[in-house]
Amino acid sequence: MARPRRDTRGIMDAPELLRRVRFRRREPAGPLRPYLEHYWLIDWDLPEPYASHVVPHPSVNVVFQQYGDQEGFGELSGIGQELSTHKLEGVGRVCGVQFRPGGFRPFAPGPPVSWWTGRRLPLTEAFPDTAGAAEAVLGPAEEDARVAALDAFLLAHGPVADPQADLAMTLAHRIRTDRTILRVADFARAEGLSVRTLQRLFAGYVGVGPKWVILRYRIHEAMERAALETEVDWAALAAELGYSDQAHLVRDFTATVGVPPTAYAS
Repeated sequence: MARPRRDTRGIMDAPELLRRVRFRRREPAGPLRPYLEHYWLIDWDLPEPYASHVVPHPSVNVVFQQYGDQEGFGELSGIGQELSTHKLEGVGRVCGVQFRPGGFRPFAPGPPVSWWTGRRLPLTEAFPDTAGAAEAVLGPAEEDARVAALDAFLLAHGPVADPQADLAMTLAHRIRTDRTILRVADFARAEGLSVRTLQRLFAGYVGVGPKWVILRYRIHEAMERAALETEVDWAALAAELGYSDQAHLVRDFTATVGVPPTAYAS
């Protein structure tokens, strides 16, 4: 499996965020790597409040959080379907787990992953036995100790082997990396599946439909191009990403990010 991503796809105004907080990605233990994107660790000490905005990935996250002198806690964050805003102030620490699309259910094999989509719930909703987990993860000053605590927490809850999860992860990864995949019907046919079977698989193991995953990765690509390129040919990019025209890209981008692509780029 690939090492933790180095890009900042999905983070709006990533340079500004990285100037204000200490942000790192770390690899999990070997047995966990097929199921996880990475761990993400953030620490901050801010003189004034700051709001971070993120266009979520099609991933479930487990997040351990501590704000100021408050007691740390764990939370399960299902796939967010809208732009999310996170207000940071004072002193704080977050240690998060980003699962690969399709990689969460082997650790919580109960309900379909779509049940968690759009929800932020106490960690006990998915993992009843979490006593002491937040303190173990958030307490150590040493970063390696926090990573080891995340490893220990997850290894205590799985993963449970599941061929359907493996298939879902493979197909979701293909959508992310193969930019020729633009339409669900064509993708299902190429994989030897019916559209309905593909949709059921994604609802059960990814949490959103394959069309949503395709569209979200398109928007992430457009966001990155807007951030990195001085001048973007939006009509050409729309065609490259499989949109019918530039207006279609603009509508999707604006609905997801909250501003048109040209405003975001500026």
